[in-house]
Amino acid sequence: MKIQSLFLLILITFSTHAVAESKLGFRLENFDYPYPVEMMELSSQQQQLEMAYMDVKPTATAKGKTVVMFHGKNFCAATWGDTMTALLKKGYRVIAVDQVGFCKSSKPVDYQYSFHQLAANTNTLIEKLGIEHAIIMGHSMGGMLATRYALLYPSKVDALILVNPIGLEDWLAKGVPYISIKQWYQSQLKVDKASIKRYQKSTYYAGEWHPEYQHWVDMLAMQYKADRKKSAWLSAFIYDMIITQPVLYEFDQLEVPTWLFIGAKDNTAVGKGFVSNKVKKTLGHYPELAEKSAKAIPSARLVMFDDLGHSPQIQAPERFQKALIDALDSLNASP
Repeated sequence: MKIQSLFLLILITFSTHAVAESKLGFRLENFDYPYPVEMMELSSQQQQLEMAYMDVKPTATAKGKTVVMFHGKNFCAATWGDTMTALLKKGYRVIAVDQVGFCKSSKPVDYQYSFHQLAANTNTLIEKLGIEHAIIMGHSMGGMLATRYALLYPSKVDALILVNPIGLEDWLAKGVPYISIKQWYQSQLKVDKASIKRYQKSTYYAGEWHPEYQHWVDMLAMQYKADRKKSAWLSAFIYDMIITQPVLYEFDQLEVPTWLFIGAKDNTAVGKGFVSNKVKKTLGHYPELAEKSAKAIPSARLVMFDDLGHSPQIQAPERFQKALIDALDSLNASP
């Protein structure tokens, strides 16, 4: 009887913790997405995982084309909401994915995170949904992932849209020291709502701030509040992946039509907090990086927003959407 009572107490304790964590939102359980979220069960690295995604049919006459969207490190599929709506109105089917380790998807802390693995996970989803080829669009870290996807599966990619992709420079080669997982973890434990807002204001929005941006601060902060240690550990893994797995050396191997959409006032440079001011001044010059990358990628086209930061699709959605639609229209018009 005592053993049964002890087992029941342990079960209640774990259940209470799980409910509390769910309410706090480690997997954004109580954060609304702009469209219904579905889950794909995925077996990967001897684990049973869930991959969250939105798959939305066009609200206008269908073009028969699909756009698959990849989010950045501190972003989620939800941050594509306005862009999704604009594309749906133009007849595109839109799929926005939460990668494993992020947002509403499973977040294993004993997982080997790599761009190759995340690309393979996404390809599993795309195949399950019966999509033979698609336009692949990635923002920030999602730009690195989209590039890797296009390199791995070129026959499945109609076009590549890179929105302020990070990884246009090799930070380790430019003087950023190797930063251990432990160092990243210690730095990420300090993340809070105030620091998130400061960073987003200076980098994502080029010093501007509007009340609607707070929504994305809350989205990231919710996950840290729910489980600070797991969130910091996952963030450390992802930063290590980003800084040690560059894709820019393979830009010349891209075989698909590519567009670069760049907010010129972006100053993102992973690891810049660990370098001297002298080295820091050499990092994150996006106008120069964009021009250099556009020359390296065969037949790439560059669209520059001179007054915008890292997230032009959020900072100036109508301008961004017009430029995006114009690019896709030119793609559709190509023989």
